[in-house]
Amino acid sequence: MTPRIPTVFERLDALEWQLCRRLAKAGSQRRFLMMLRIASRLGDWPAWVALIITQPLLHGSTGWRLSLHFTVIALVAIVVYRLIKTRACRERPSITYRTIPCITEARDRYSFPSGHTMHAVIFSLLTAATAPVMLIIVLPLALLIAASRVGLGLHYISDVIGGGLLGVAFAWLGLMGLPHV
Repeated sequence: MTPRIPTVFERLDALEWQLCRRLAKAGSQRRFLMMLRIASRLGDWPAWVALIITQPLLHGSTGWRLSLHFTVIALVAIVVYRLIKTRACRERPSITYRTIPCITEARDRYSFPSGHTMHAVIFSLLTAATAPVMLIIVLPLALLIAASRVGLGLHYISDVIGGGLLGVAFAWLGLMGLPHV
């Protein structure tokens, strides 16, 4: 049995598809493609693992607690994100609209919310609270990761917004239990 796509997504798809098509076509241009692919790959996990590992270097003995805290928040976020994604069942733009190129292979067929964006927002906000000097690296990377999701044809803009909002919620929860630095 095929999952039923919520009506709200059908309406959003119809509103967003043309802009998403333009952005994905722009993203497929050689001058942007490599940058978007690298950002997307870094957003899979390497950037965030590196950030977690650097916490003891930035904060001494408290850094180990921060590393653990960041890891727990990220893992809990993944569980909730997967629950939402498998229940929302919003198909990726390139599946719904054949005119939207998907430049990088997707791991699954569903797009809402963007997990890459969720983690980019979580780690950006946690970094802002614990090591604001690192924002000079983390924030541009987070923005590029979010842009890569639409630019590679993997997500609608509202998927990225939804992932961002979910990231804000988890970052807020993470900030409430943040070890004192």
